[in-house]
Amino acid sequence: MKPTSPQPARRSSATPINPRAVAAKVVTEVIVHARYLDAALVESLDALPPTQRHAAALIQEMAYGVLRWFHQLEAIAALWLAKPLKEKDQDIHALLLVGLYQLRHMRVARHAAVTETVDAATALKKPWAKNLLNACLRSYLRETERAQATIAAQPAARFSHPDWLLAEIRRDWPDDWERILAANNERPPMVLRVNRRRQTRAHYLARLAQAGIAAKPLPLTETAVMLETPVPVSELPGFGQGEVSVQDAAAQFAAVLLDAHAGERVLDACAAPGGKTGHLLEHTPGLVELVALDREPARVALIEQNLARLSLMAQTITGDAAHPAGWWDGRPFDRLLVDVPCSATGVIRRHPDIKLRRRPEDLPKLIATQAQILDGLWPLLKPGGKLLYVTCSMLPTENEKQVESFLARHADAKEVALPMNAGRARSRGWQVLPGEADMDGFYYACIGKN
Repeated sequence: MKPTSPQPARRSSATPINPRAVAAKVVTEVIVHARYLDAALVESLDALPPTQRHAAALIQEMAYGVLRWFHQLEAIAALWLAKPLKEKDQDIHALLLVGLYQLRHMRVARHAAVTETVDAATALKKPWAKNLLNACLRSYLRETERAQATIAAQPAARFSHPDWLLAEIRRDWPDDWERILAANNERPPMVLRVNRRRQTRAHYLARLAQAGIAAKPLPLTETAVMLETPVPVSELPGFGQGEVSVQDAAAQFAAVLLDAHAGERVLDACAAPGGKTGHLLEHTPGLVELVALDREPARVALIEQNLARLSLMAQTITGDAAHPAGWWDGRPFDRLLVDVPCSATGVIRRHPDIKLRRRPEDLPKLIATQAQILDGLWPLLKPGGKLLYVTCSMLPTENEKQVESFLARHADAKEVALPMNAGRARSRGWQVLPGEADMDGFYYACIGKN
């Protein structure tokens, strides 16, 4: 009988994964390859064996936490790394940050945090790094006061923001900058939008209570509910049937402030993933047509998925808002909702990777794009119509200064007062700062066509 060759051992689906190693890989994707945190995390969690899905929450906590406190953790790591690690070993550097995050911000026993982090080097196939990790983490535990002194001496480490962004916020918000930075470093609440075409907010709060989910209404809107503790959407009563959506309260102002009416034609530009599109249809039944526009086919698909869950209909178009000649049918709109691409500095608490992915040289490009979109869409608005300009930024260069420039370029444009009950009035429009009334940072301005 011919001898058979030995077969390579298959990895059992029950083989334990090391959550620290997975979190380090996610962080590496963000800091080295400039991946979006959400995308990198979903990719890694989807790859977990079914028997290991219980580790998803821990992986997410560590990945988000490291990026939230990245600049602070980096300053600490530098104290005990004699020299920077090679480019090919940035996963080990990320793993060190994962270990430091556990020791500083998580309720993990110190010995477990150190041991599990050190063992994760083997899971990353770099056992040589175990001694390095062990030495650095134990040095931190012995010299915590030295780490605290380093943090206090470096503003970027103290506030865990890049120097350039810290300077921008401090200049633009001299009376609020420390509170803004603190809010950016907080864990964001989970906020829902109740579909009032299906039920009242009070009724849905009662359903949440019956399901054992603690929640409260946010008084500045008629639809927002904040959960005491985030839960998977699969646990939300009626989520799959479109009775409720996940959307921050500040974003829920858009449908109200647009002031659309039955019988009108509305364009939601830069609409993906479709949260505001769905809210517009819920808030204003009887629209003649709602057109939802976005540049990327994949993002337009997200709009369609959200509409399908809500059992609502809109015309979805793939196109560039700055160049409507390629998609506009020539029929004017009564209302334009223009939620432009921006620095997203108002939603850092939800997307801490913004601190790493955004660069100061991005701002002039974003400001130019915003102006192109406004100028491109303005001819599509009927005389007497309204354009609602929206950003999730707190930087005046993208907000009131952008609106001021637009008004100077267009003689037939005028600012329309907004009935805001939150935030603060600016020279043009209204600004909600991160953390105000438990909301994200958003800017709104309304422009009418003479």
